[in-house]
Amino acid sequence: QTLLQGIILLPLRAVCITFILLLAWLVASIATFSQPGRGILPLQGWRRRMIHTALSGLTRTAYFVMGFQVKVKGKVASPSEAPIFVAAPHSSFFDAIICALTGMPSIVSRAENLSSPVFGTILSSLQPVAVSRQDPDSRKNTVAEITRRALSRGQWPQVI
Repeated sequence: QTLLQGIILLPLRAVCITFILLLAWLVASIATFSQPGRGILPLQGWRRRMIHTALSGLTRTAYFVMGFQVKVKGKVASPSEAPIFVAAPHSSFFDAIICALTGMPSIVSRAENLSSPVFGTILSSLQPVAVSRQDPDSRKNTVAEITRRALSRGQWPQVI
């Protein structure tokens, strides 16, 4: 019986996750379409709300479809309380759960990740701080950008 459930559930889950991923790509594309000050200015208004609510909800839904249920105990710190949110060690796809639970903050990511076809668009909508491994000044520039965003008095979302 378990094998039969797996044979039915695996393709169903794969189809649902693919649909959710494409929907997230569409939301990210709409929210960042002809964005003023792309990458330099923070998303504001309907664009930020769209990323915050839609992508956060879609991410939680995707994890639910995969079989994960996450409960938050306590209160998540607001961006004004903690402009920098540290999640470590970040080495798996479970980091997206933290992003969904904290309202889709800006993240620090390799610059190469932004060129991925679907995930790159979704990642770009989070306005990441891109780290280039080829640039010798990248580490210093990354620290400066994180500091600039943390001191922006809530204009930028939390940085994770």
